[in-house]
Amino acid sequence: MKIKVWGCRGSLPTPGPQTIRYGGNGTCIEIRPHGTHIIIIDAGSGLRILGKELIKEKEIEKISFLMTHSHWDHLMGFPFFLPAYFSRFTIEIRGGPKAQDSLAKYLARQMEPPYFPVDFNLLKAKFVFGGSGPLSILDEDIQIDSIELSHPNGCYGYKFQHYGKTFVFLTDNELAYHHEGGLSTDEYVSFCKNADLLFHDAQYTDEEYEKTRTWGHSTFNQAIDLALAAGVKSLGFIHHDPDRTDDDLDFQVEKCNKRITDENRELHCFGVQEGMEIDL
Repeated sequence: MKIKVWGCRGSLPTPGPQTIRYGGNGTCIEIRPHGTHIIIIDAGSGLRILGKELIKEKEIEKISFLMTHSHWDHLMGFPFFLPAYFSRFTIEIRGGPKAQDSLAKYLARQMEPPYFPVDFNLLKAKFVFGGSGPLSILDEDIQIDSIELSHPNGCYGYKFQHYGKTFVFLTDNELAYHHEGGLSTDEYVSFCKNADLLFHDAQYTDEEYEKTRTWGHSTFNQAIDLALAAGVKSLGFIHHDPDRTDDDLDFQVEKCNKRITDENRELHCFGVQEGMEIDL
């Protein structure tokens, strides 16, 4: 299972000299269980660059999206996704409950006048909307499961199991506050149990969280607590705050790894970076 990061920034894109190393594009993750099977998590601004690359791969005809939720920063890249404009592609889009109706509506709405010059109905790809959550799919040789997250307006996380390796993706998940639809910490621990790799929302520091509680995001330390309780092997912090610079993130990652060392625990922590490729 190959994982590539095309966007890992939260809330809105942040291009500029202070975000070059970690990246400024919004959430978009590519997963390849094998050669031509493409799974994409979310359609943040990083999706535009991924689409340009997929156009070059002539053998790819089907693309599967798993959407976490419909907040703007996780959808805004879709109108610029080149494969949607070519008839050779079939694009399957799945998400949470009632996804067939809601996701089709949300994606089309952002392309309505006066917001965008090209109407959704003019796209040439074949679209398939479907799948209601909780999601559990055995697609060829990859098992995909979903879980409801604690976030305003709802959100879904995903677990991928492929040839004995497990990757869990939990963005926009506030572990210390219960939003409608959110689950208990014990349930998230169970979902992440013994995962080889966990990407988890860590938008805030403990100090920042005193002012941002209820906004739908976790802290670095809350993500660590979850990973340690679940016995996760490697934890990647994601959904970086738009005001978090590269140097800020380096400092937070160093601080988190020091905590792990000081507590004599085993967990590899790192900041997820745009362009990063991981082979599980």
